[in-house]
Amino acid sequence: MIERHIRANLLASLADTRVVLLNGARQTGKSTLAKNIAKMHTAPYLSLDDPTILALAKTDPDALVTGHTGLVVIDEVQLAPELFRAIKRVVDTDTRPGQFLLTGSANIFLVPKLAESLAERMEIIPLDPLSQNELAGQTGNLIDRLFSAKAWTPGKIAVDRLDICERLLAGGFPEAVSRRTGERRAAWFRSYISALLQRDIRDLANIEKLTDLPKLLALLAARVGGLMNVAEISRAIDIPHTSLQRYLSLLEATFLFRPLPAWSANLGKRLVKSPKIHLLDTGLVAHLRGTRDARALSLSPDIGPLLESFVIQEIRKQQAWSQQTASAWHFRTATGSEVDLLLEAPDGRILGIEVKAAGSVTQNDLKGLRMLAEVMGERFAAGAVLYLGEQVLPLGGMLYALPMSVLWQGNGNSYLIARTPQPIG
Repeated sequence: MIERHIRANLLASLADTRVVLLNGARQTGKSTLAKNIAKMHTAPYLSLDDPTILALAKTDPDALVTGHTGLVVIDEVQLAPELFRAIKRVVDTDTRPGQFLLTGSANIFLVPKLAESLAERMEIIPLDPLSQNELAGQTGNLIDRLFSAKAWTPGKIAVDRLDICERLLAGGFPEAVSRRTGERRAAWFRSYISALLQRDIRDLANIEKLTDLPKLLALLAARVGGLMNVAEISRAIDIPHTSLQRYLSLLEATFLFRPLPAWSANLGKRLVKSPKIHLLDTGLVAHLRGTRDARALSLSPDIGPLLESFVIQEIRKQQAWSQQTASAWHFRTATGSEVDLLLEAPDGRILGIEVKAAGSVTQNDLKGLRMLAEVMGERFAAGAVLYLGEQVLPLGGMLYALPMSVLWQGNGNSYLIARTPQPIG
């Protein structure tokens, strides 16, 4: 089993919190991790995918959750919202930590009937698809490394453009990553989307035109990295505005749709407020786009938005176990100056990350980061251009050019294989 970096946080939460919810999309590995924790604690594991257990959870939830002396693991808890109030009654009476480990495939904050009961009484830990860090068996975290203010030493990190394209196409779902060919991976994604729409979406809401959702997913995949324009999307696929908003909320509730919000503050600049379109996984995006050939992708202009989304999703995964808490945004002014990813720490410090599909970095590639550094002043901690070249280049003013593979090759300079800095073009 691939070691999940979130596991240590999960165990720490169970040590001091009464209820812990492991939350994420289907097939990200929640059940595998929950079973592992249950075995470790010799705890009962109850899956609501079992019709008998689900029926009891719905008709007599108190019977299912009372009378236990240790940890109880309940999988896919969103299938029986009735359990939340029953668990609340138990933990309000008994304040011992580590009583319940729940897993859920619906975002509790976007499902009101779940959020109203236990949301303030439990710790919620996200589980995304596998990160490239986890797949490589590395523990580094780029968020912590950049916020540390430690300078990067010039040098070289090996980058294989074709290998990175293979990573984009595979994504991080454990089952999809394990498939050896594009055809078998495509078959898995088809089944995954069908099952999710037929089951999870129907569980959350009655959908009159289920055929609209695959069309919407495909359109979102085609526009990954672009600004969200609900009115234009509504026209493009002929879905009423109110229905579209509902569909987007459902896709977000099941974690498939993960828009990146726009950062805004009173900086004396007019800032774009629209979020950027991103989905949970680049393997899913590539499937919806019909992209299977890594070599063709490596030569295609389509690689840019997909690579940007890949980096953003990898950073979002690292947020789950980074020591430095930070929220993720994109930054864009009304005049078109932009930074692909902005990370803001609770103390106000700011990181900027740009993504480039080229093998070199030019002065023009730094415009957005330099603008961000100027307007943020002392709040600006560091900025990086992640690109498909091999050179680690300090660019002055806490700006760096970093090879894309720094995302999974560690967070220090020990992995640098040469010290051969090159000037930027």
